[in-house]
Amino acid sequence: MVAKNIKTKTRIVLTVLLCIIILIVIGWWGFCVYMYNDNFNISADSYEPLMLHVEDFNGLECTEYSFPSDKGQMLAGYLYSNGENQHGIVIIAHGFGGGGHNSYMDVADYFAKNGYYVFAYDATAMDKSEGDGLGGVPQGVIDLDNAISFVESNNDIPDLPIVLFGHSWGGYCVSAVLNYHTEVKAVIECSGFNSSSDMFESGGKSQAGSLIYTMTPFIRIHEFFKYGKYATNTAMDGFDASPDTNVMIVHSADDDVIGIEYGLDKYYEKYKDDPRFSFIRFEDRGHSEILNDPVNSYKDEFNAGFDDWLKTLDYDYETKENKERFKEDKARYETEHLDHAKWSARLDQDLFVRFLEFYERSIR
Repeated sequence: MVAKNIKTKTRIVLTVLLCIIILIVIGWWGFCVYMYNDNFNISADSYEPLMLHVEDFNGLECTEYSFPSDKGQMLAGYLYSNGENQHGIVIIAHGFGGGGHNSYMDVADYFAKNGYYVFAYDATAMDKSEGDGLGGVPQGVIDLDNAISFVESNNDIPDLPIVLFGHSWGGYCVSAVLNYHTEVKAVIECSGFNSSSDMFESGGKSQAGSLIYTMTPFIRIHEFFKYGKYATNTAMDGFDASPDTNVMIVHSADDDVIGIEYGLDKYYEKYKDDPRFSFIRFEDRGHSEILNDPVNSYKDEFNAGFDDWLKTLDYDYETKENKERFKEDKARYETEHLDHAKWSARLDQDLFVRFLEFYERSIR
């Protein structure tokens, strides 16, 4: 009888412990999903004072389109051209958090001036595209999948070889989308990553430290339930699925947004002997400025002028009560003082010559 009571009590204790563990796991899972949605299920507009415009680029022309993505949300698309004798189409996938494609209009202009149509678009819930929120990282691959299909099916857009260009989140998208578009001739992936959860993990290290690794598995499960195959197909899956596509990987070792271990280092280990692949490794270009000429000093000059302006303010701009006032004053200063001609002419010309040569070799 005593032994039976002990077994009963043991079962009760184990059941209670199991329930506690399950509740902790569910609670942690819920917290991880909350943090993920807080960071990625967002809408974002380009920052107006720093936005680029077609008029900032001599000879650049733009035709606007709209096309549907997976849930019927209409995305804003833009076909750029500058000159004649185009022999290919560059489709640009933009990065995350700064609105839509606007930050890459200088990239669009460069390729447009050098023999390509350029199709860029705003991802779901970014700038002019519809959507209450992005939803998650894999949505970028879905939107790009639909953008490519739109370009290929639109009779107004010439039937020319398609190459892709993407930076950061866009770098991941142009690689992973190869799982669905093996006809793409070439991909230039800058500062990207291999799997969709890498963006959460790499970006969260500075806030959560090693705790981020306990969150990543739950993020993967969440993305799988929400996006299915689009969440499980990695960039390397795309590379392997498209054996006729040439790939160029660009990354900087000091990238503190997407660590190089999530991108170039991982790819180099597997593909360094594959002639389809080209690698450009920088040491000190960071993340956001990797495409710009490190010798170009205009951004530093503008920031120095801004710092001088801060000293002239007659109020404490860091206090909560002055937050909105400072936001308006800052936007006014940037609008009045930004030299758009200089701001839009900071690309690393030597690097982009290498990009052009890579595309030319790929579409011959």
